[in-house]
Amino acid sequence: MQPFELTVEDAAAAIAARALSPVELVDSVLDRCDAVEDRLHAYVTVVADRARRAARQAEREIREGVHRGPLHGIPYGLKDLIDVSGIPTTASSRAWAGRMPDGDSTVATRLTDAGAILIGKTHTHEFAYGLLTPQTANPWHADAVAGGSSGGSAVAVAAGTALFALGTDTGGSIRIPAALNGMVGLKPTYGLVSRHGVAPLSWSLDHIGPLTRTVRDAALVLRTLAGHDPSDPVSVSAPADPPASSPADVRGLRVGVPGTYYFDRVDPEVDAAVRATIDRLRELGATVMPVELPLVEYVEATQWGLMAPEASAVHEESLRATPGLYGPDIRLLLEAGHHVSALDYLRAQRTRSLISRAWGRLFVDIDLLVAPTSPITAARRGQETVRWPDGVTETVTDAYVRLSSPANITGFPALSLPVGRDSAGLPIGAQLIAAPFAESVLFRVGTALEETRSDTGRLAEVAQTDIIHSASDR
Repeated sequence: MQPFELTVEDAAAAIAARALSPVELVDSVLDRCDAVEDRLHAYVTVVADRARRAARQAEREIREGVHRGPLHGIPYGLKDLIDVSGIPTTASSRAWAGRMPDGDSTVATRLTDAGAILIGKTHTHEFAYGLLTPQTANPWHADAVAGGSSGGSAVAVAAGTALFALGTDTGGSIRIPAALNGMVGLKPTYGLVSRHGVAPLSWSLDHIGPLTRTVRDAALVLRTLAGHDPSDPVSVSAPADPPASSPADVRGLRVGVPGTYYFDRVDPEVDAAVRATIDRLRELGATVMPVELPLVEYVEATQWGLMAPEASAVHEESLRATPGLYGPDIRLLLEAGHHVSALDYLRAQRTRSLISRAWGRLFVDIDLLVAPTSPITAARRGQETVRWPDGVTETVTDAYVRLSSPANITGFPALSLPVGRDSAGLPIGAQLIAAPFAESVLFRVGTALEETRSDTGRLAEVAQTDIIHSASDR
């Protein structure tokens, strides 16, 4: 096994035992970048010289007995919305070409303090306002989308060009690419991870979180990221420090399975894989019970009613000054947001409060929900719509956001983890949702599920050939 194939947990153990040096690990990851990046385009910028200097420093520190924790010497990727001093933050947009931040984001500071080593900035769908990341290729199949908007981060982890990466999630932008690339993606509780120094899309929906190859790795990274930051006005302190790991025992846990919404209009192979995961939890000793989700008919309107005007407000001056520097799809969305009235925005805020309170009451009787992350696996490049057997047609973007946006509206923590692959070899993700600050429940259940699988932590195969979908038009 090459060092780039190690999980964060295994690499950290090897570094602590002096069986692996940060220099060896970073060199392995950079060599992997050289081998696959021309096919995948996960990165906007690779800072190889900076990474090698940081690796040598980490090696010296560890040799001298200074060990900063489990991320010391671990190479990672950072979504290109997240500021690092001396490295451009472009948001994958011509509007921000060459933009140089004057300081580090809080999450970058915390990772540096923990000894993690930045490999580079990963591609995002422009300004995180999309779910495809068209610049980046899915490593499992060459003609499939990577998902987004944190597609570059997910692909870097899936391909071994980072051991972990950070993304942002406004309507599913961590969890969707995690599911489509066979990775673990965590959207923490709203406010648990600081957003200071991170380009906003929708300030009331934005979250920062890790993409990793295992649930245990996600827990390790979150422990470093979480904590109150006075620079972020919505930052909160968790009731307790997030655990670095959780016992893989689900006995006694109450698992809610939605009777509607999450299993409406879902590809049969996705449905089967997620229901098999639920059966596995039952076999492991969890109590599985049906639940009815309240107010789901308002989810889509609430998501767009919040996100569209907030995103347009963020970009109002820049869009007016340089509209031609935005991609046509993003410019159209930003212009549309100007037509949402203040009254409609206030209605969306009120409805969000009603949904959050109603969903919060669910967790009096259950410990978590289990559902699909996405109703379909990775769409083909150029595919615009999904046709369902009941005659309904929806856009690929609407299909992806439909099952992920409730956790953004409520702010509840949600974890996507791989639970299988479809007949075309594309990964399938299951989504676990818990009450606020109950990330430990997600880690506990996710780890238990991973221990039942033989492919946990598996890297993608970095396919070079086209694929044939079992249902060509979905």
